[in-house]
Amino acid sequence: MFPPRHRSGARTRHMLLALLCGMVLPCGLAAFPAPGSAAYAADASAADDPYGDWVGTLVQDMGTDCPVNGTSLMQIETHKMIFVPETGSLILRGVPDKAKQHYHAQLVMKDAKNQTLPLVFEARPVGDTFEGVYGTPECRAHVTLRRPTSHALHNFLGR
Repeated sequence: MFPPRHRSGARTRHMLLALLCGMVLPCGLAAFPAPGSAAYAADASAADDPYGDWVGTLVQDMGTDCPVNGTSLMQIETHKMIFVPETGSLILRGVPDKAKQHYHAQLVMKDAKNQTLPLVFEARPVGDTFEGVYGTPECRAHVTLRRPTSHALHNFLGR
C-alpha cells in the first residue's frame, strides 16, 4: 500500500502553478504577471511589444458611411496583421514592420460598377496605444487602439 499523500505537497504545486501562470495567490500576494496578461501589457509600450489584440472605436473625420458604431479590432502577430472595422465581416490584412514601426493593412474589393474599392488602415505606436487612420473612397476616420482589458475572474464568477 502506498503512503498517504501529504496536502502540503499539493498546496506547494498549486502555489507554484499560480506563480508560473501569473495569478493572484490566495494569501493576497500577487505573482509576476504572465506575458500577454493585462498587467504585463501595461508595462510594455506599443512600440516595444506591438503583438496581440488592440481595440478602439473609429471616429469619423470626413465623408459618409464610416464604421463608427462599434468596436474595431487590430491583431498583430509576428508575420501578419489584421484590422477589422466594427468587428464586422471585412478583414483588412497586412504584414507588420516592427523595425520601421509601420503597420499597414488593406482590402481591395470591386464595387457594384466593377470599379476598384480600396479599404486602407495605417497605424503607428504612440506610448502604450496605437493611433490609426482608416480610409475608403467615401470615408476617413481615426482611432486610438488600446489593449483590451481582461476581466477573466469577473467573467468566471459571473459578476
